Amino acid sequence: MALVRRDLSTQSTRPLRRPRRSRSRAALGAAICLSIAAGTAAPALAAGPARVAGPQRGTLVSTVELEGLNTAQATAYVKKSGFVAPDTAKNGADVYRITYRTITATGRPTVASGLVTLPRTASGHGPRQLTTVSYTHGTLAYRGGAGSVTDGADRAVTVMFAGAGFAAVAPDYLGLGLGTGPHPYMDIGSETTASVDMLKAARAFEAEKGVIADGKVMVTGFSQGATAAIGLGRALQRDAVPGLRLTALAPVSGPYDLSGAEVPAAFDGRLAPRTATFYLAYVITAWNRLHPIYNAPAEAFRPPYASTVTALFDSSHPDQEIAARLPGTPEELLTPHFIERLKHPKGVLVRIMRTDDAVCTDWTPHAPVRLYDGNLDTDVALANTLSCRHSLAANGVDAPIVNAGNVDHTGSALVSYPKILQWFKGLTNRR
Repeated sequence: MALVRRDLSTQSTRPLRRPRRSRSRAALGAAICLSIAAGTAAPALAAGPARVAGPQRGTLVSTVELEGLNTAQATAYVKKSGFVAPDTAKNGADVYRITYRTITATGRPTVASGLVTLPRTASGHGPRQLTTVSYTHGTLAYRGGAGSVTDGADRAVTVMFAGAGFAAVAPDYLGLGLGTGPHPYMDIGSETTASVDMLKAARAFEAEKGVIADGKVMVTGFSQGATAAIGLGRALQRDAVPGLRLTALAPVSGPYDLSGAEVPAAFDGRLAPRTATFYLAYVITAWNRLHPIYNAPAEAFRPPYASTVTALFDSSHPDQEIAARLPGTPEELLTPHFIERLKHPKGVLVRIMRTDDAVCTDWTPHAPVRLYDGNLDTDVALANTLSCRHSLAANGVDAPIVNAGNVDHTGSALVSYPKILQWFKGLTNRR
């Protein structure tokens, strides 16, 4: 789930502070009109950095300054978010929301949003040349929960890295933040294109601020964002953004093996039943919009949920509202026939899962990789991390697992991110 301390039935968020300054290159409303929600036609299952070459991908539409923090404020901001033993910030941080042009999961022009957080030195002028850290967030069903809209731990991750002297970039993905239409959940193709285009837009924005990206990109992500991070790393290694190269990869607690680990765990007791129900409802409805896996919701969902579940996942409903309208177990949500389809996937289902699972199997990272997880995770099965490590090893990559100890899913991130910062700093010889 997203990097916040919450129960699905009691989620709360803090509203965004009033933006300090705004600037637009074109009327944002006109840009939003370009957005076309994903259709129901079944496109080819692709995992590369682009499906259709959209015009002006990665160009800026607008920017808004959200926060301006001095060094002490940046330190306090990260600590209050619950991270375990974070460093004291060496710099303040300026937090911006940007919107930019990208493409939908079916290759049509749209806009998306995300965070760019830059370090602020004591003199008020940031360093001229910065290494980039890309952070991809965990599961969100509500567009208003994205870090570019709501204050919280996802935004604090970017402040943590900026406080250490990195340029931090965090895409909202499609359909979240200021994006329109439903989010294409667990679609590695659109997660990758949104993240690639965010890096392009961030580089242009940074240049306007007098900051030059030094070409190094360190990639990390949590939960859903862990698989998105690996997809972005794969794209960078394949030269998706000329001039930017992958230099480190640190995913945290991701569902890297849907068919072999995560889906089985949803039914055998390794995952918390209510959480598994939420994930399954979300991913099934999202997949069906892109690659139809049923003709009518009643083929997958039991009554009364067959008549309500699709509308719940349109990105406009808060997560706690969705959870309150779902049953407590996958067996209460899904028909017996569809459960068997998930347990023994064939046809389009197996192709979808294999496409997402390929992030750990179909490439050989040239940059160093570390995998992070925790022992008490009942959201994402630990078997996912073991599977990813095994697959990378089969391709000749040593990807050690850094265990966060006896912590739950959210706890794995709160413990891991200060450790990831230390690793990234060591790789760049930052002090």
